[in-house]
Amino acid sequence: MPGYGQFCPVAKAMEVLDERWTLLVVRELLAGSSHFNELRRGVPKMSPALLSKRLRTLERAGIISRDIDGGRTEYTLTPCGKELSTVVEALNSWGMRWIGELGEADLDPHLLMWDMRRTVPVDQWPRSRTVVAFRLTGVAPKASRWWLVVSGGDVDVCDYDPGFDVDATVDATLRDLTAIWRGDRSWASAMKTGDVEINAARDIRSEVPDWIGQGQMSRIPRPV
Repeated sequence: MPGYGQFCPVAKAMEVLDERWTLLVVRELLAGSSHFNELRRGVPKMSPALLSKRLRTLERAGIISRDIDGGRTEYTLTPCGKELSTVVEALNSWGMRWIGELGEADLDPHLLMWDMRRTVPVDQWPRSRTVVAFRLTGVAPKASRWWLVVSGGDVDVCDYDPGFDVDATVDATLRDLTAIWRGDRSWASAMKTGDVEINAARDIRSEVPDWIGQGQMSRIPRPV
């Protein structure tokens, strides 16, 4: 891309980082994704071709390295790339505090469930395999059913029935579940108003909000 023609280090940094999707790819790498398909799940609306292009750009800039391990390509952040954590964290905090209400185009069940999968508090779950199903309204039928499976320390999220017994089912609109995950509202508030329903045995029903928790962004202080 054309440069800004300025010696300012902000301008030089943005020559690398301000192409569409670039910082979101860095965000995913910082969150622990290291393979192409993992990165795709974190940026589900990005085309595979564009993701490949951005990864090549980041590699040329020295922000990531690409290695082949057992025939599988792995992407890792270099020290240069890891230093971008402060930039991404600052943008994350600023966006939560100052950017307004989400539009319909901002709601994405694939990204929501992927983010849940990698940050649910596993230590809160039973040691035996436990499955929570989600039935989302307000989305296309093919993206409305999800299963979160936790077994020991392993977590997986499926958009197809994995065939295990379901311990609890969460019914919600995509908007309400996203609001809870972001910390815009609490589990208790959403359940009290009936915007979210948890169908399970009584003892399990009370545990589900702690099993799922809220995203890391929910801890960011908001303006009064």
